[in-house]
Amino acid sequence: MSQAITKNVLVEVESHYVPERSDPGRPMFFFAYRVKITNQGEQPVQLLSRYWHITDANGNVEEVRGTGVVGHKPRLEQGQSFEYTSFCPLPTGFGVMHGSFQMVYDNDEHFEVAIAPFKLAVPFSVN
Repeated sequence: MSQAITKNVLVEVESHYVPERSDPGRPMFFFAYRVKITNQGEQPVQLLSRYWHITDANGNVEEVRGTGVVGHKPRLEQGQSFEYTSFCPLPTGFGVMHGSFQMVYDNDEHFEVAIAPFKLAVPFSVN
């Protein structure tokens, strides 16, 4: 799990491997991640867009930018949270993601909220 706080906005991310959607022989490893955004400040904030920096175990980087998250641009009052789940397929069994959300206060002040790095990893098992 990763956590980061920027301007009183807390972002928590937890990831897990999804074996039933993966095909290691291809290779394609499927990971899901749950994001929780909490406004710990006094001013309402709205999420406008997202940026993801994804690195696989071979060092390949993919950058993803887009409006909102899962079709939403949530506006959070003080103490409110927004949670969503998304996914990331990788050609390797390990990777790292980090990024940021672009947010805005009601007074039109824009700012960036950090998403701390988190791992995408196939669990290790000993037979």
